[in-house]
Amino acid sequence: MSAAYTVPLFLRGQVITDNLVTFGTRSRGDEFAAPDMSKYVDRLPLATPMEMQDLYELSFDEILDVLERLGEALVLETNPHLQEAFAAACLANPLPVEMLRNSYQILGPLFSRAAVTEMAETQVGLNYLNGWVPQPLADGREIRVRAFGSRVLHIPAGNGGLVSAVTILRSVITRSDVIIKVPSNDPLTAVAIARTLADVAPGHPITKHLVVGYWKGGDLTVEEALYKPENIEKIVAWGGLASVKHVTKYIQPGLELIALDPKRSATIIGAEAFVDEETMREVAARAAVDIGVANQEGCANARVIYVLSGTDADGVENANRLGQMIYDELIALPEFMSTPPLYPNRELFESLESSRLVETFYKVIGGEQREGAIVVSQIDEAVDYSPMLSGRVANIVPVDSIEKVTRAVNAYTQTIGIYPESLKRELRDVLPLFGAQRLTSLGYACNVTVSMPQDAIEPIRRMCKWIVDEECDPDVVIPLWKLGSAGQAAQAAADLVTL
Repeated sequence: MSAAYTVPLFLRGQVITDNLVTFGTRSRGDEFAAPDMSKYVDRLPLATPMEMQDLYELSFDEILDVLERLGEALVLETNPHLQEAFAAACLANPLPVEMLRNSYQILGPLFSRAAVTEMAETQVGLNYLNGWVPQPLADGREIRVRAFGSRVLHIPAGNGGLVSAVTILRSVITRSDVIIKVPSNDPLTAVAIARTLADVAPGHPITKHLVVGYWKGGDLTVEEALYKPENIEKIVAWGGLASVKHVTKYIQPGLELIALDPKRSATIIGAEAFVDEETMREVAARAAVDIGVANQEGCANARVIYVLSGTDADGVENANRLGQMIYDELIALPEFMSTPPLYPNRELFESLESSRLVETFYKVIGGEQREGAIVVSQIDEAVDYSPMLSGRVANIVPVDSIEKVTRAVNAYTQTIGIYPESLKRELRDVLPLFGAQRLTSLGYACNVTVSMPQDAIEPIRRMCKWIVDEECDPDVVIPLWKLGSAGQAAQAAADLVTL
């Protein structure tokens, strides 16, 4: 079988397509070719960290200029690199064509001056990125703090081109030297952005500090040579539990892991949803979007929906009515947002059919054509196959009180869409105690901005090294070399406490 496409190695402005070997894709039988990384691994990291100095000769305005030009060039209709990436994604990714097309059409605006400035300011602080920020301390010394970039290896997820764009943006904003290991289900997006960067800014420091390539996860020839503190300082790893755990074996002093590991999300709908028919239909439309965007492939998608309808006969009936409304809205979503899944989970749909036979416990709405389905529990328990929910299949669970919901929230709970806003305000100081990481308005679970924390951490700040320059005036800060006894030292400490 010949390779369907080639994933070049983008090496600091150079595009390499020599020494090709073939790899398989995840979703189909297609193969793709990429350079044998064992032959290039010694060239991936910087020879010395001193080579990063050119990044600090750039003003942030110059960085914004380059990124703005890059964004203007990331137009699917006219950019051959993006067109090639789109064609490869259609073969390698389980998402439908129209959905993938939309993911490429939204890339350009991410690099706009306003968007990048907002990300930098909210996630790090421009003052810290641009220079030394002074701060006097209580003992009289003055510290100056600056955020320095790192030598970073990124292992991004392959669930859409947005992840590749954000990975590059975060690295450029922090003035980092970055190596990106592309995922097999999104093999060319990061390469396409890198090649476009080389077109608009050839030889620029930003271009020279970007490496993008593919090697198979677990390839010891590459990993044992590259994953060392002398080569990289931080690894940003997205993805499944197995892949993140695999990376941990390389972590040691001087090499930090920033894990964006797999998450699940949930939904909480208050009794206010049932006040009238119009409100129920709006709630259903919002919930359908949270379920259906990107065919429920993302961490943020709704899967289990807890409804504070009560579990008496009227409450369960309200949950059933809402389930039907959500199903109707779900299958009516536009194709660029959601479609019947290309590769339905057979085990999931077998479980769905089993639930259909147990009407006392479950009401199954839809699913006969694998188009998606809503399972409404007739009791206050989620289906036992809830971890498998995907391909536009969600479970509505009626409950009597919020305590039933909090018991289902844990450290793997990323996003919780909540209706109404008053309920969200009531729960926002409680749900984080159980592990919830993001609370949002119902209908906005998958409408994510890159200018906020992710997975309860601030990954861009974590990518930085926070360096301190401190100045101590002996006339102000007590000099240890002038302390003649332990008593004097104790008195000096007491004086400091009373300041």
